[in-house]
Amino acid sequence: MTITLREVETADLDQFFRFQQDADAAHMAGFAPTNPKDRSIFDLHWSGLLNHDKSLVRTIDVDGVPAGSIAAFHATDQDPAEIMFWTDKQFWGQGVTTQAFDQFLQEFTTRPVQARVVEDNHGSLKILESRGFEEVGEESVFSNARAAVVKEKVLQLG
Repeated sequence: MTITLREVETADLDQFFRFQQDADAAHMAGFAPTNPKDRSIFDLHWSGLLNHDKSLVRTIDVDGVPAGSIAAFHATDQDPAEIMFWTDKQFWGQGVTTQAFDQFLQEFTTRPVQARVVEDNHGSLKILESRGFEEVGEESVFSNARAAVVKEKVLQLG
C-alpha cells in the first residue's frame, strides 16, 4: 500500500462529499453541516479552504485512490493554525491516517498548530498524542452529527 499526499483535484471533492455522507464517520468526527446532503454548503466550505492563502490542503491518496483529506488553516490571523483530517472508513485501522499525518507535518512546519477532537474519538486522539500534541483546553460544542453537545479536546503541537 502506497500512501501519498497530493494537491486536491476537482474529482476528489466528489469523493470527499461521499465520505461526508457516512453517518458512522460523521458521528466519530463529531461534526457535520446542519444538512450534510446539501452539496452547496459542502462546496462553499471547500472553496474557502482551497482558496485561502494561509491554508494547506492535501488529498490522502492510497494506491491512486482518494482516501481522505488533511488540511491546515487559520480561523483568524490571531489564532494558531489548525489541522483537520478525514479518512474514509474503509481505510480505518490500517495506518493510512497516521502515515498521511506524518507526511503532512513534514510539509506543514508552522508551529504552534492545533487540532480539535471529540473526546471519544480515540483513533484521532492517539495519532495526535503520539505525534507530540498536548491538550491545552476543552470546549463544549454542539455537534450536528450527534444532535447533542459534546466535549471537544483542543490539542497543540508547540
